[in-house]
Amino acid sequence: MVTRWNRRLLVGAIALLVPALAGCEAGLNAPTLEYHPATNGINVIDNGINIDNAFVLGPGLNSTLPVGGSAGVFVALLSQTSDTLESVSAPGTATSATITGGPVDLAPQALVNLDGPAPQIVLSGLTKALSGGETIKLVLTFATVGAVTLEVPVEPQAYTYATYSPPAIATPSASPTASASGTATASPSATP
Repeated sequence: MVTRWNRRLLVGAIALLVPALAGCEAGLNAPTLEYHPATNGINVIDNGINIDNAFVLGPGLNSTLPVGGSAGVFVALLSQTSDTLESVSAPGTATSATITGGPVDLAPQALVNLDGPAPQIVLSGLTKALSGGETIKLVLTFATVGAVTLEVPVEPQAYTYATYSPPAIATPSASPTASASGTATASPSATP
């Protein structure tokens, strides 16, 4: 039989234990004292490759990136072993993707930031309009690990990402080409 006295002892014991248990890991090395940046992108570990804060930079608030336009991809990579990011694709969203400077070598345990503020991975020829808040399929292809498929968010160019740059817009320019007759003709070509 539980008496009033026993209940008071139980409540008193709980009152003493709660602060002691809540203080576990308190002190100068507590994890809550360490800086942890907010991340809106996706974080995945696949076959020894950490893919952190992967996202596509969308348009500003209340707008869309148009069909045929381009969008920047931002990501940080960390590999347990040597590998190379060979290509990126966005099936159903973009006709092509380019890695500025070509394939990206990943040394063991060395962080590679492809996270801005200017995009180093650019999706071109968007096949659908993009707006902040949606997700798209992104495939990162590595030399050793192979293809890693992700569903990454499209983040609006606002708040945390307000200072990030969209991809450079290609502008047509005339470049002379020589013909067999010795006359020069101008043909349009796109330069970033």
